[in-house]
Amino acid sequence: MPLITPVEVIPITELGPVHFIAIGGAGMSGIAAMYADLGVPVSGSDQADSDILRSLAAHGIRTYVGHQAAQLGDAQTVVISSAVRETNVELAEARRRGLRIWHRSAALAALMLGHIGVSVTGTHGKTTTSAMVAHLLAAGGLDPSYVLGARLADGQSAHLGAGQPFVIEADESDGSYLQYPTQIAVVTNVEMDHGDNWGTEAAYRAGMEKFVTAPNVRAVVLNADDPGSAALVTAAHRVGKQVVLFGYDSQIVPDEFELPVPGEHNLYNFAAAYAVGLLFGIEPETLLVASHSFSPAERRFQTVGEQAGVKVVDDYAHLPTEVAATLAAARERGEGRVVAVFQPHLFTRTQAYAAEFAQALSEADVVVLTDVYAAREDPIAGVTGELIVKALPPGKAAHYVPDFDALPARVAELAQPGDLVLTIGAGSITEIGPKLLERLGAHG
Repeated sequence: MPLITPVEVIPITELGPVHFIAIGGAGMSGIAAMYADLGVPVSGSDQADSDILRSLAAHGIRTYVGHQAAQLGDAQTVVISSAVRETNVELAEARRRGLRIWHRSAALAALMLGHIGVSVTGTHGKTTTSAMVAHLLAAGGLDPSYVLGARLADGQSAHLGAGQPFVIEADESDGSYLQYPTQIAVVTNVEMDHGDNWGTEAAYRAGMEKFVTAPNVRAVVLNADDPGSAALVTAAHRVGKQVVLFGYDSQIVPDEFELPVPGEHNLYNFAAAYAVGLLFGIEPETLLVASHSFSPAERRFQTVGEQAGVKVVDDYAHLPTEVAATLAAARERGEGRVVAVFQPHLFTRTQAYAAEFAQALSEADVVVLTDVYAAREDPIAGVTGELIVKALPPGKAAHYVPDFDALPARVAELAQPGDLVLTIGAGSITEIGPKLLERLGAHG
């Protein structure tokens, strides 16, 4: 998957009918709904039916399950995500017709025109931090628009507000964060990832520098305690940006906050969001009060349920640092044993970080590994979840279950009353929690 090259965007009123390929994704669906709300004729397709697809249809959007060239209809603009391959028949037909083809980021950038763009990026914490920003700005009476990478507690991943702020989760994985008309840039942290796109760590970090020094940016919020984020301070100052720092030796100290979500990483996320609130002139007391009512996005330490004395929590962590933070948050709960059920995401990432994943997972009492969730990648010979199992410390209670469908039964056998079971990963692992609870209930 190549890096996204920014394109010039035009107002959505000039796009004609718009067709979204892979419209059922959390990010794409929100943008499509906003276009429809603004009077643009919208259609879209996805590989499988889903609650999101059905909700879009109820919203008046023409939706299709599966991909066929004829489904483009009279579209003049086609929107794709990075996951859509060139072999997709609808994309191929759009190219044959010479239609305008935009990456999702360009479609979102067009929505942001005329607003104060708040773009949140970083290797970790983008979704939670952008959700916190939107929550705080709403609490301050600013009615922001937002587009996030996951649904919030109310089931929505996007909102078209009446206010000037427009908050987005800006993806660094494919470089699309450079597409947006950002005025306030937030970088939660910088740790090398997505080497298949960026190639080198130097290129990855250079992209972050380009993001914070872009001409439209007027203020930059940076994590002073993260070396990668802190390294951007000099570049931002050099081009005259206002810089606001959060961290233990800066203006905004993370442990001053009390949140309804666990984990020190979430204190840092909130500190970043708090900084944005201050930039918009919201009173500190208003921001602090709002912190107590924040509900995280789905799959961010999300409680699935409890059966037979076993609690099940689902989390999107898919990098070693994130897995370690999730397990640390679990320990804060003061529960009994922590059982980590992990599905690696991407073959390239598993190959590169098997040892680091093993180190992070070793903090759990019991580790269960399944095979790699491929997502957009083709398999790599010899790269499986077993690589991580073999890298775990000797004597660690570890189990490799390559058959994904066998996971609920195996974890149910391992679980004991008082356990906290964490299903962890960015892929289909989220399906396991409800199935595990069903089994525990049947045998409890």
